[in-house]
Amino acid sequence: MSATTISSRELNQDVSNAKRQSATGPVIITDRGTPAHVLMTMAHYRQLTENQPSIVDLLAMPQTDIEFEPQPVTSQLFKAADLT
Repeated sequence: MSATTISSRELNQDVSNAKRQSATGPVIITDRGTPAHVLMTMAHYRQLTENQPSIVDLLAMPQTDIEFEPQPVTSQLFKAADLT
């Protein structure tokens, strides 16, 4: 599967051609020479996104006990606020 690159102007002039090219691989659409968008078939999109874990699953911590005993701050950099 090879990617094709076209400019935004080319896309606007011939959308049908871009859609045909997306059948063989993703079409990278540039804006002022910089890749900005990707056109692909729905089948290819589904193939890329199916069975992917959610961000919640990726960030979930295993159910284990974590021992945490913070030490008191003993720095002289902090002093009590004078509220009077």
